[in-house]
Amino acid sequence: MEFFRIRKDIPFMSWGRYTTAISLLTFLLAVFFLLTKGLNLSVDFTGGTVMEVHYDQPADVQSIRGALSTLGFNDASVQNFGTSRDVLIRLPIKQGVSSAQLSDQVMQKLLQADPTAKMQREEFVGPQVGDELVRDGSAALLFVSIGIMLYLAIRFKWRPAVATIVANLHDVIIILGFFAFFQWEFSLSVLAAVLAILGYSVNESVVVFDRVRENFRKMRGASVAVVIDNAITRTMSRTIITHGCTQLMVTSMLFFGGEALHYFALALTIGIIFGIYSSVLVASPIAMWLGMTRDDFVHVEKKQEVIRPGEEV
Repeated sequence: MEFFRIRKDIPFMSWGRYTTAISLLTFLLAVFFLLTKGLNLSVDFTGGTVMEVHYDQPADVQSIRGALSTLGFNDASVQNFGTSRDVLIRLPIKQGVSSAQLSDQVMQKLLQADPTAKMQREEFVGPQVGDELVRDGSAALLFVSIGIMLYLAIRFKWRPAVATIVANLHDVIIILGFFAFFQWEFSLSVLAAVLAILGYSVNESVVVFDRVRENFRKMRGASVAVVIDNAITRTMSRTIITHGCTQLMVTSMLFFGGEALHYFALALTIGIIFGIYSSVLVASPIAMWLGMTRDDFVHVEKKQEVIRPGEEV
């Protein structure tokens, strides 16, 4: 389905050196911020206190956050849990204060604001559990990356496969770089968004290179740059429709999903934007500079000469 058709090919490959230079700069900045600032890991990874509080009427999440900020918990996570009357609070570890003392201080503050507040559940997530989540999350990211690399190695020859792998890892590092630079909270939901973007971005690159394969069969004698420009231009309508519809859903989560979905949707938004950019303006130029030719997509069978009886070899 196409809402519009671009009749003249857009010369994307003529901008290749500029777009890849921008990508390289952004990538290096992301790595720099990851090394210098690091990720602001949530309670899921670092450990802390988890409290479930029930109210007789719908809870005012913003006022609860304000009350916790007066106690010095500016990074506390507060979100509705199940119903509008139940609130889940995650508090980071506070040096010199036990989990029981911490929950008592919080409950006293909440009772001052609303006497109907009742403690439903209290749990302490130790640093050991947090370290285990870090290892498991890193292993999940590694295994997904390896799986995608194996898929691309089977789907394409090495030049387009390497270009797609570089473009996808570029997207992941840039998402992490944004979270490191702004010190946004990196939780399990954000990790899930990063894993989702890995698969989402590779799909766009595969679509483009599949169209490149078709063009090499149809456009005999055309240069590699012309073939790629035509492939990207012909997939523009599909790209806009697919990513536009996806971003509409993600935007609704970003603005109306509340605190629980905010950073998840933010990571998806960054990933979608850079996923389109890398698939079109990073993977294709890299593949072209690696020396991609028609032979990387179209298998040319060599005709064997049949020697008939009586003929000289």
